[in-house]
Amino acid sequence: MEPTFRKPLRLWPAGVLVALLTLAEAWVWVMPQDTRQYRVMLSIAVGVIGALLLLLWFLLFSRARWKTRIIVLAIVLLAVFGASRLLTIRGVTGDLRPIISWQGLGRPGTDEVSRSEEHQTTRAAFGNYPQFLGPNRNATVAGAGLGRDWKNSSPAEVWRRGVGEGWSGFAVSGDLAVTQEQQGSEEQVVAYDLWSGEGRWRYGYQARFETTIGGIGPRATPTISGGRVFTLGATGVLTALDFGTGEALWSHDIISEHGGSIPEWGMSGSPLVVDGRVVVSAGGKDERSLVAYDVVSGDWVWGGGKDGSSYSSPLEATLAGHRQIIILNRASVAGHDPETGAVLWSHPWPGEQPNVAMPVVLPGNRLLISSGYGIGSKVLAIEATEDGSLGATLVWESPRLKAKFTNVVLHQGNVFGLDDGVLVCLDPETGERCWKKGRYGHGQVLLADDLLLLSSEKGEVFLLEPTTEEVKKLGSFEAFRRKTWNVPALVGRYLLMRNDREAAMYELP
Repeated sequence: MEPTFRKPLRLWPAGVLVALLTLAEAWVWVMPQDTRQYRVMLSIAVGVIGALLLLLWFLLFSRARWKTRIIVLAIVLLAVFGASRLLTIRGVTGDLRPIISWQGLGRPGTDEVSRSEEHQTTRAAFGNYPQFLGPNRNATVAGAGLGRDWKNSSPAEVWRRGVGEGWSGFAVSGDLAVTQEQQGSEEQVVAYDLWSGEGRWRYGYQARFETTIGGIGPRATPTISGGRVFTLGATGVLTALDFGTGEALWSHDIISEHGGSIPEWGMSGSPLVVDGRVVVSAGGKDERSLVAYDVVSGDWVWGGGKDGSSYSSPLEATLAGHRQIIILNRASVAGHDPETGAVLWSHPWPGEQPNVAMPVVLPGNRLLISSGYGIGSKVLAIEATEDGSLGATLVWESPRLKAKFTNVVLHQGNVFGLDDGVLVCLDPETGERCWKKGRYGHGQVLLADDLLLLSSEKGEVFLLEPTTEEVKKLGSFEAFRRKTWNVPALVGRYLLMRNDREAAMYELP
């Protein structure tokens, strides 16, 4: 009886697949497409498809023993099943990379507060940080007087505590720091003692926003004004509270009242208080895009515009001699009359992607608007027309600054911000880039006098000195060890940081 010879493994199809997949992955990162998020998603898709094709090759065309094929298939199925039981996708990074962790880990922190035994806080009066992006809503703080030497005099942690989930920042007035959190089925507004981190009061109501990509909890930062706190939850609940006690004064569901819809990532616009009214983006039709309520009574005062809401917050400014409220909507940027809500001017803006960053007022009645996902920046000139009305004219547009959900600052005639996670300096006169340096992820920037405080997406804080020619790194420290999207707050030399799990305050040199 002649011996039976098995055919050798058919390896060349696997080699061809690996070569094609390698070429595909390389093409993803060199293709003429300037959207980093698109590249990431396409790269993940190529990897998943490639793994499936290699598995099919091994099962159907490899000539391996059928027993071996069955064992490999069983191992793959067990691995997939085990991963689904042991691992979870805990949101995504700003570039849409999945964040994978063990089941049960990364849950919200407890109410425990840790404080430095050696650190003695000086309770001096440094002013307030009463709203989103600071006193003037432009991510700029004057008179901080920060030191430049973090090597010999490093930032000191004052306190650290667990907080509920959410992407809200802190608003600070006096000795209270107020933020929004998710606690179970409730959205809560919580006031903490600025100097100790201990809870002073909290107010909650039934509401919960949750998506795999966007995470859990409220997004908007509270606004403190006139002894009241105004908050907007992720599902559209606008609330006025007594600043001292947290007692509810009035509340409105701006989505149901004005016929709007909750955006994919949740309601994120922080309330603006102007002329005794609190203004929010409701995204309703029929002149209910931007709405205003009386701060005392909570009565509806006016509405204006027809565009849906995106994720940006309203801003008060004076352009072309007209005081106005500016808002970046789903598909337009517009200026509204603060007395009536009427639209003074409007300019179309791409609406296929989230619009988040606040418009930046430039000298000469100009306005800089920026979005991520490959859109970039534009500068509009707001001018009076022959009939006395206002109009917006495009001055320039550039792909060199794509502010996805970070805000940019104006300093010494230049604009500084994160272009898809990389710090850039842009000339606002021409749109030309002066320099691009340092990948920090989708964090936040805050201008303190002539220094930049940059909180990275990974939870680090950098002290930078930016100029037209370069940026100097003066120091850094690690505030957190996980994704940090929340905006920081700076009160004098005290830096308040938080993410969706914990909060901390640091005294800067």
